[in-house]
Amino acid sequence: MRVITGTAKGRRLITPEGSDIVRPTSEKVKEAIFSAIQFDIEGRRVLDLFAGSGQLGIEALSRGAKSAVFIDASSTSVDIIKKNLKTTDLEEKARVIRGDYKVFLKSSKDIFDIIFLDPPYNKGLLEDALNSAVKIASDYAVIICEHPIDAKLADKICDFEISRTYRYGKIALTLYRKVGKENE
Repeated sequence: MRVITGTAKGRRLITPEGSDIVRPTSEKVKEAIFSAIQFDIEGRRVLDLFAGSGQLGIEALSRGAKSAVFIDASSTSVDIIKKNLKTTDLEEKARVIRGDYKVFLKSSKDIFDIIFLDPPYNKGLLEDALNSAVKIASDYAVIICEHPIDAKLADKICDFEISRTYRYGKIALTLYRKVGKENE
């Protein structure tokens, strides 16, 4: 796994051992995510929830995001995110928190412009996280959900609605944007 482009282009990232700990986003899917949001990144505030290795938030920072917050419940993942941030020289723009996503989403005073949601599959976490994430999303935010292709997500959550869904094999990416803010 490597950073695709930006200030940390080509730097290798490490991931936790064992698929029970983390399921890294494939290079193809990561490239698709950043192709879809390429004009939404510069100067934005990013939340990488269920961060795993931190590769999505790190890619956003490498491409010019202003800051990123990484949340993961696993101490192993948090240690790896910190190592990956050090490898990419992006630590100063990042905050890494070991904790429960529900607690963070309910207590956060921060507002985010890009929110990555990639929880463990088939545990009902995505829907719950999405319902809370919209409350800390800016008016021009994009929320990117990675999920199994057969998962059915709500067309609309509060003022956010699906703007696009991409399919890659058994994986789907669903992007939510605020109603009326798609082209701003």
